[in-house]
Amino acid sequence: MNGAEATQAPAAGAQPYVVLDGVGKVFTSTRTGERETVFEDFTLTVRQGELVAVVGASGTGKTTLLHLVAGLEEPDSGEIRLADGTGLQRIRGRSPGAGSARHRLGVVFQQPRLLDWISVRRNVELALTSAGLDPAGAARALADVGLAEYADRYPSVLSGGQRQRAAVARAFAVEPELILLDEPFSALDQLTARRLRLLLQELWTARPRTGLLVTHNPLEAAFLADRVIVLDGRPARVRAEFTVGLPRPRSPEDPRIFARHNEILAALG
Repeated sequence: MNGAEATQAPAAGAQPYVVLDGVGKVFTSTRTGERETVFEDFTLTVRQGELVAVVGASGTGKTTLLHLVAGLEEPDSGEIRLADGTGLQRIRGRSPGAGSARHRLGVVFQQPRLLDWISVRRNVELALTSAGLDPAGAARALADVGLAEYADRYPSVLSGGQRQRAAVARAFAVEPELILLDEPFSALDQLTARRLRLLLQELWTARPRTGLLVTHNPLEAAFLADRVIVLDGRPARVRAEFTVGLPRPRSPEDPRIFARHNEILAALG
């Protein structure tokens, strides 16, 4: 991809795009029968064009939050609304009519979740076909992440970083209205993860989206996000919130990134 010009973060007055309103979620242990409340009357807003990172210790509900937005889990109370061009529309919750809206999501999980028995190209083509898009777009998506020459190989012969590049290509190929990132680089070595963060920034700068990133890594959050939410406790609460306030593209060596990182780290502590 060609380098993109610097882009500013969304203005504070940008319209809400994802709203979690009074969300509650309780899990019951199949082993002990004990109930554990992950969220109780939890509220969060992601604005149009904003990438929000959610950080916190293990067990604070970060992945559950992402699964609720993605529709992989249903809230026990409250509701989740997404913008649909005419305003915010309820997509999940206990109220009548919830779940009727359809929004195109791009999701990158911690593991690539590719089908090993078909080529990398075919993995992306399947996602495009499912989204009602031309599967020919797979070629561009793979070229954008530096995998054009690996398109006809099987995922099992690729490195971990290459497989995750393919997962990123698949998520962006479907022209998503919302990107969800569930610790996408945590299983990679430090150098590979750094390269993929730079790649993700390049993709985001070229074609800005609205996104929600879950990560354990406060430096990753400061580098990639426009706003960082720190979760704490059970049920989870917002312990702190930080606006990064830096234009893209950003340099990993920028001292301002490290300053935000230190603030997030202190809040986590």
